Amino acid sequence: MSLIDIRKRSLCIETIYHEGGPPAATPLRLAAACAVIHNPYAGRYEPDLMPFMAELRSLGTLLATELVEVLGRDKVEVYSKAAIVGVNGELEHGAVWHEAGGWAMRDVLGEPKAIVPSAKAVAATGYRLMVPLHYIHAAYVRSHYNTMEVGIQDAPRPNEILFALVMGTGGRVHARLGGLAKEQVAVHDGQR
Repeated sequence: MSLIDIRKRSLCIETIYHEGGPPAATPLRLAAACAVIHNPYAGRYEPDLMPFMAELRSLGTLLATELVEVLGRDKVEVYSKAAIVGVNGELEHGAVWHEAGGWAMRDVLGEPKAIVPSAKAVAATGYRLMVPLHYIHAAYVRSHYNTMEVGIQDAPRPNEILFALVMGTGGRVHARLGGLAKEQVAVHDGQR
């Protein structure tokens, strides 16, 4: 029997033309794919979460593939992951997404080097979570530090978890604060 029971999914796409300055030559697109599932461990302590984490790789692949289809694999420059656990669960139920969601995005994108940033919370239905983003090949590319909000109005219910993956096509539209530029990435260790 599967540990993954999806109640609903959502796909949110933002297109940013400007932030008060001149319009960008190419608008920035950010997208979040979310899935709301039943939490198989809500209301009880489960010592072994590894089977759940392993099974969630398929959900991660589904969401990552959807994002790549929407944005274009060769256009994705930033990424992140998030989990919002309903109040009958625990933070560790969302932490299973670190490996499952991160692995899926790396696999679908062709093994980018940078760590996949994340955010997670245990919260009431309707909670919104700001998710950090950064460059997929090097975490220190300052122009690509950004955030995107994820959440669904009727989720997660107390016995659910909302899992999200986020990708985008570039850095902030008016980035001008110096630091390492994506064209300067040379070490290929995921940092610089």
